Amino acid sequence: MNKTVKIILVLVVIILLAFVLKYFKDANSKDIEDYKVEAPFYTSINTKAVATGKLNPEEEIELKPQISGIVDEILVEEGDVVKKGDLIAKIRVVPNEQSLVSANSRISSTRLSFNNAKVLYERNKSLYEKGVISKQDFENSELAFNQSKETLSQAQNDYQIIKRGSISGGSSANTNIIAQIAGTILEIPVREGDQVIQSNNFNAGTTVAIIADMSFMIFEGKVDEAEVGKLKEGKEIKVILGAINDKEFPAKLTFVAPRGVEENGAVQFTVKANVSIDSTTNVRAGYSANAEIDIESKDSVLAIREALLQYNRITEKPFVELLESKGKYKKQDVTLGLSDGINVEIIEGVKEGDKIKVWNKASSDNEDENEKHRNN
Repeated sequence: MNKTVKIILVLVVIILLAFVLKYFKDANSKDIEDYKVEAPFYTSINTKAVATGKLNPEEEIELKPQISGIVDEILVEEGDVVKKGDLIAKIRVVPNEQSLVSANSRISSTRLSFNNAKVLYERNKSLYEKGVISKQDFENSELAFNQSKETLSQAQNDYQIIKRGSISGGSSANTNIIAQIAGTILEIPVREGDQVIQSNNFNAGTTVAIIADMSFMIFEGKVDEAEVGKLKEGKEIKVILGAINDKEFPAKLTFVAPRGVEENGAVQFTVKANVSIDSTTNVRAGYSANAEIDIESKDSVLAIREALLQYNRITEKPFVELLESKGKYKKQDVTLGLSDGINVEIIEGVKEGDKIKVWNKASSDNEDENEKHRNN
């Protein structure tokens, strides 16, 4: 029995040893994992800042009434092109009853004074012609008569202004809303029958219409603080409208804000640029737009795809893996230069002809796109 047990144990050990030997043989016979490699190449690298914003007219004004009342008539529609001096709307005055009564009472009192002054003037004129009174007495009565006449006229005008908003009702009347510039009607925020308030020192007044000159457009956007220090006024930029993606518009940077505003944890600076719009393109105020601003560029620099870079988790320094022999790679620290987000300049660490490991195995579509970009 003991002999049989020993034989069984020996067989078990032999079988286990066979499995172990087969495992190590299979492990050692596995093919070395083959990575794709890429070589550095010479290319041009341009860094750009992108400002997001809107396209707005350079000159835009709001028309407000000079007197409170009711919108009686609107003579234009949104989108109409008007000239300076064109009539936009008419305001019908709703007079204050107390002011109207007070003005009417003033007319009555000044008329009494006028009638009395007129009687004295005519009497003194007759006496002066007969030589009864002196010339000075006659001139005093004439002056009083003319003053009372002017006071009566002023009282009547005040009454007309309170009642109808103007004296003559002509083109210069307070009740008429006139275009102050030539341009396009962007918006009419009121309708006929709406009540409006006059513009004064204590009230901005009701906006009756907004007019803008659409022939002069500006881009107004914001850039990050990391890029604003590289911007200079007068720089040529490109503006791309959200509604017209297939066309770029040349523009010139005219303003870079001296002070930033914090938005969502980042400091943003306002920039403005004059945009050249050709006459064949129909643009509208408020179009969303992006401005591409060239910051720095280099021609014919040794570069690699930025996706080939790896970073040390401790030092956070960049490195690549260079192919030494089949299946063997070594880490190589690199010094980086200019980057456009796709390609990065290599200043030190890699030379032309080196084979760099593609460690992140991008999809074939991305590889084809990157290859196309390098060839361009």
